[in-house]
Amino acid sequence: MSGMQKSLALFSLNWLDAQLTLLWIRAGVATEGNALMAYLLEHGDATFLFGKLAIGASVAFIFYRWSHLRLARFGVSLALALYAALMLVHGATGLVALERAAPADMFLALVHQHRALLLIWFN
Repeated sequence: MSGMQKSLALFSLNWLDAQLTLLWIRAGVATEGNALMAYLLEHGDATFLFGKLAIGASVAFIFYRWSHLRLARFGVSLALALYAALMLVHGATGLVALERAAPADMFLALVHQHRALLLIWFN
């Protein structure tokens, strides 16, 4: 996998993490563990999402820009492994969420979240 592919994978996992975090928090089955992200979340979903994606894009760019260095290649591999583990946590959270709410309710929460973000984004 090239440096560009790893950086895009890292950013994609960062985006997925942000979306799932918002979903689980709004569904009432999780809280944000990162103090900075919790602070951004207090100011709204769009602020949280923008901050999370800005940080993720910056890190992905840094890894890509210096992907010729062994330390950067190690760093991006480590970050991808950590995000893979985090996706397992999100999966477990999803199972808990499905126990609490019907799948249709979870789907409607996801649709509502995206609609609200789109309205904020494009207005």
